[in-house]
Amino acid sequence: MLPYYGDVAQMKEAAQSVLDQTLVDFRLVVLDDGYPDPEPARWFGAMEDPRVHYLRNETNLGANGNYRKAVELVEADWFVMMGADDVMRPGYLAAVSAAIARFDVDIVQPGVQVIDENGTRVLPLVDRVKKAITPRVPSDGSSLGGEDLAASLMRGDWAYFPSIAWKTSRVRDIGFRTGLDVVQDLALILDIIKSGGRMALLTEVVFDYRRHSASDSSVRALDGRRFDEERAFFLGEAASFDALGWRRAARTARRHLTSRLNAASLLPKAYRSDKGSPRALWRHVIR
Repeated sequence: MLPYYGDVAQMKEAAQSVLDQTLVDFRLVVLDDGYPDPEPARWFGAMEDPRVHYLRNETNLGANGNYRKAVELVEADWFVMMGADDVMRPGYLAAVSAAIARFDVDIVQPGVQVIDENGTRVLPLVDRVKKAITPRVPSDGSSLGGEDLAASLMRGDWAYFPSIAWKTSRVRDIGFRTGLDVVQDLALILDIIKSGGRMALLTEVVFDYRRHSASDSSVRALDGRRFDEERAFFLGEAASFDALGWRRAARTARRHLTSRLNAASLLPKAYRSDKGSPRALWRHVIR
């Protein structure tokens, strides 16, 4: 599933990376959320590959709404909610399918390489932190779940949403929460974990995740909106962990240390930017 709104060239690269997979038994569904450019419709309309389906929303649904629509349109037992600017390496589907066959899980997180808007491999601070806090697993991967996994993700969200393969039945039972713009992916993972689900964590790098310096999440971070949402989310998760008796996960959620450190790291940029709100960032750091 490829929810789309944005750069046309990068969307084409993302779609082509799916078509170049070594495992060829898939369906690619592109959900154009009304991007004002006729080129996507023309480009996909010229394709004769029966595996490719292009749909254009009559009205703009926004990212969260387009994700929910994509889940409704899934036909397979497993799906990927791919980013429209990310890149699957040719062995992605084969690696994920092998993990699905090996592990009794609901989520598969493969190894990821970060690239910038130009396709250059990068490792900015946020991704260095993700790499440092990701659980260590054997070279052939491992299955994780329960409070240990929840606490690990509350210490810092090391998952990469567009690279994840999801078990359709589990996602449909739970669904994306409404009202979230930044942490909807983490919320879904945690809801699955709290309901008894498990994740396969792989080490093989088969996916390139594109991080933009001017992404929506970056702008939301500088003006504080991202951290307002994160703070409310973490405190709500802490309460839900308490109800499950997951005290360690609840304590980690209340501290949300890496989220606060992230806000602190952005303070210099917020002071320099006319879109920044240092006061909002400080509020998140000290609370």
